[in-house]
Amino acid sequence: MAEAPPRHLLIPFAGRGSPACRAALATLRLPNLESLLSRLSLAERDAQDEGTRSPPHERALASALGIAAEDGCIPWAALEARQAGIAEAGDREAWGLVSLCHWQVGIDDVVLGDPSAIEIDAAESAALLDAARPFFEEDGIALHASPTPGRWLARGRIFEGLATASIDRAVGHPISQWSPLADAARPLRRLQNEMQMLLYTQRVNDERAARGVPPINSFWLSGTGALPADAPAATGPTPEVSEALRVCALRDDGAGWAEAWQALDAGAVATLLAAYTAGAEVSLTLCGDRAAQRYAVQQRGLLGWARSLFDRTHAAAVLEAL
Repeated sequence: MAEAPPRHLLIPFAGRGSPACRAALATLRLPNLESLLSRLSLAERDAQDEGTRSPPHERALASALGIAAEDGCIPWAALEARQAGIAEAGDREAWGLVSLCHWQVGIDDVVLGDPSAIEIDAAESAALLDAARPFFEEDGIALHASPTPGRWLARGRIFEGLATASIDRAVGHPISQWSPLADAARPLRRLQNEMQMLLYTQRVNDERAARGVPPINSFWLSGTGALPADAPAATGPTPEVSEALRVCALRDDGAGWAEAWQALDAGAVATLLAAYTAGAEVSLTLCGDRAAQRYAVQQRGLLGWARSLFDRTHAAAVLEAL
């Protein structure tokens, strides 16, 4: 009988400190997570504060992929460019992710809306890319389309060592809280202003207004940095990253977050528990606003079975600590 392959499930937003999600913790009933936690042991904990530009789930994923980087400099764009064949394997240039978005202008501040909710299609993204490309090229930045509409891969020296905040940190918050403030970012702030004026004149936004969807009025830069020439050395199986909790967590939709958690418990978590029962080496990484905790197999057999009976781990307490 073939040995079961190792599995690693990584769950962003497993814990959430926003009011409604925090209140929903008391209502969660997650039997598969409880059972899995009772069989696994805490192998690693990464705790920071909520002011880090790179949230715990991005730091945990980078660690699993063998990528070492400073806060705000995990080179997600460079990695995607290499995987897509846009950048060659030995490319050392710095890249950044340009995500089109809607900035919600209020009386006192401007808030970043979730770029994944702007409902942009491939044709709109291509039209805006063609319009934007000359402005970026003036600053030595080459733009490339990505498989995701509304998200572009940008290559340029200006991204070297430039720390930027993850979208998952910035959504729903004033942009002034998370925008790069270093002197090196001044050309990017000017470029952002130019893009805001350009986007205002685009036919794409006229058509979006006719459809009743918010205009695309700016972009968010993240995932900046360069990859080493050698391929990253992964520390285990590539994690399966669940996005099930993200939208409700960012909206602080407590009821929706709890419902999504219960569906996740009955789905991917149950599958991981079944893999453990079948003898696979499994890992589970739970991530919140402040910390990521990785659980792994430490012991099996009679001792592990006894531990599962008498050392019950309460999921709610684990999630609240994230």
